[in-house]
Amino acid sequence: MCSRFSFYSTYPRFAHRIGELRVDDPPAPRYNVAPGTWISSIRRQADDPQLTFDSVWWGYKPKWAGETAPQPINARVETVATSKFYQAAFQRYRCLIPADGWFEWLPGPSPKQPHFLCREDREPFFFAAIWTERADGKPGVAIITEPARGSAADVHDRMPLILTDGSLEPWLDPDLTDRETIRRFVRHVPAEAFTHWAVSTRMNKPGEGEHSLIHIADGV
Repeated sequence: MCSRFSFYSTYPRFAHRIGELRVDDPPAPRYNVAPGTWISSIRRQADDPQLTFDSVWWGYKPKWAGETAPQPINARVETVATSKFYQAAFQRYRCLIPADGWFEWLPGPSPKQPHFLCREDREPFFFAAIWTERADGKPGVAIITEPARGSAADVHDRMPLILTDGSLEPWLDPDLTDRETIRRFVRHVPAEAFTHWAVSTRMNKPGEGEHSLIHIADGV
């Protein structure tokens, strides 16, 4: 799964992979991004061919869903195209969430040991995600997850779906709506591209946000 991540790269460091974007304000660095907050996204809005770099709420709940409906932060790649809850968004409202790394916890006694996962080359990357209009008219997002691969499987059985640079444009293309067609054009980053290390349990608190949270934990 993906329930915490970091995004601290400067705008020029990742935007050149996408092309021209409409940007209001480049984001400030965030080292411990938690659900239920506004996060940066790259998406196409209705009837607008230009990509927008803006904020979406990390919590997916379509406006047609009832009050008791869940507000998931993740959607499984195995069912996102067929689930009634996600299907329309998968077909028409796919987006990207830029990131530099994410956190997972090893099972064990409390407090569980968090690990920071990122690319071996420390380059930023993009989570595949879907968004929907919420009841308040604001966009809400779910990050897509897949079975963990490579070293990520040492920490957790799920990981975010992270797309290759060549997959970014097809993923954002609203004319691609068929699941099998999307699968032909979209690829995840190879498993060997990722690494991880143990970090301080301070990051278990959503209010903690210092750069030191992604450093190797003392004594590890």
